[in-house]
Amino acid sequence: MSTFWQHILIAVVVIVVASLVAKIVDWRISRHNLAPGSATRYNVLRRAIFSTIVFVGVLSALLVIPQVRALAGGVLASSAVVGLVIGFASQRTIGNVVAGILIAITQPLRLGDEVEIEGTRGVVEEIGLTYTWIRTPGNDRLVVPNEKLASESIKNATIRSRESLAEVTIQVPATADLRAVASSLRGIADDVYVTDLTDKATIAVRKRVPLDGDNERVESELRLSVAEKLKEQGVIGS
Repeated sequence: MSTFWQHILIAVVVIVVASLVAKIVDWRISRHNLAPGSATRYNVLRRAIFSTIVFVGVLSALLVIPQVRALAGGVLASSAVVGLVIGFASQRTIGNVVAGILIAITQPLRLGDEVEIEGTRGVVEEIGLTYTWIRTPGNDRLVVPNEKLASESIKNATIRSRESLAEVTIQVPATADLRAVASSLRGIADDVYVTDLTDKATIAVRKRVPLDGDNERVESELRLSVAEKLKEQGVIGS
């Protein structure tokens, strides 16, 4: 076997070993059952460590080959130009990685949180180094660049509480006995508020739902219960 192919074989072995080490480290980290805050940090940490080990392994393998080592020397000699080109080319990618690390540290959202981003609601399913995956109520996946999450406003229903709110808004005639209506609705909800008084009165009925609960189902049941109470009060017909 020629020296060149010996170097190729060594390079392949180094890459395989690096990949195995990265997978073992990732597996060891992923075994921990953690709270959402810690799990979010671990999730980003896992990907950062995995990517670093693989990158170092591939780089070490390439430097084993003399021809590549000579090429690397020429590249390093013009590192300023190369760095400038790569910097411009990967500006968005690097921004997403940095934003992913910031999200892991500051945690404006965590794994399992129910959030709303630009009018789209969903549950945070995965936070990667560059993108975050959010599962919508329709079981679709909204993939958002981390840089966007770090710079846009996020509505998080669970970051301070392990509960979310199911809310139903109804309108009743302003001439109805609003105090009696609100009092009857308090028996089926946690909060009842009269939010507007114009031609019709607007009433918001809210009920707290555990994080693992089904908001849409609770809201549906809440609407049915509200309708029954309004019929009892004579606000709507039977």
